[in-house]
Amino acid sequence: MPASSHPPIRSYVLRQGRVSSAQRRAVDTLLSVYGIAYAAGALDFDQAFGRRGPTVLEIGFGMGETSARIAQAHPQNNYLGIEVHTPGVGALLKRIAEDGLTNLRLIQHDAVEVLEHMIAPATLAGVHIFFPDPWPKKRHHKRRLIQPGFAALLASRLSPGAYLHAATDWQEYAEQILAVFAAEPALANTAPGFAPRPDYRPLTKFESRGLKLGHEVWDIIFCRI
Repeated sequence: MPASSHPPIRSYVLRQGRVSSAQRRAVDTLLSVYGIAYAAGALDFDQAFGRRGPTVLEIGFGMGETSARIAQAHPQNNYLGIEVHTPGVGALLKRIAEDGLTNLRLIQHDAVEVLEHMIAPATLAGVHIFFPDPWPKKRHHKRRLIQPGFAALLASRLSPGAYLHAATDWQEYAEQILAVFAAEPALANTAPGFAPRPDYRPLTKFESRGLKLGHEVWDIIFCRI
């Protein structure tokens, strides 16, 4: 049987989560304003943002709290967020409009396909992957987003000197991410092992609660050679 007959293993499951009326309204009215439709062709960042600037990609922005805070704190950068779940897309669209963020756009689509078909090689200034689904059961580890092939794809889209930053509160997944990034020859670690949390990654309410309970968070930051 040819390999193409097998569907790709997704790192997410599209659950029928509740979409609030405000989130639905934001998707219906704002996605056409701040969203970018998936298309199999290289995205022109200057055109998409209406200006020239370093572009940082965020994969899986959740409800968008961190994305909006980072974009607001660093207006010199352009930020492109990818998320598949409608509640999070609606929540971030609402934040963009309320906060008047002109440097944040989003795509509601599979991140692997976006990277493969919409992001040209050596064009990104950075990539954020904060708290990806850890898929904690061993039989589900194949669903984890960060695997060797994906690390190679990410590295190919980073410009020389650009950074790749992942964070997780699952130690075993953190160790896997560190090993995967370290094995990619186009990447170099910016720290002896795990990195201290940089100032640009704000603490979320969820993370703050966890830290107070003694939970740890691991940051892994590599750069493109």
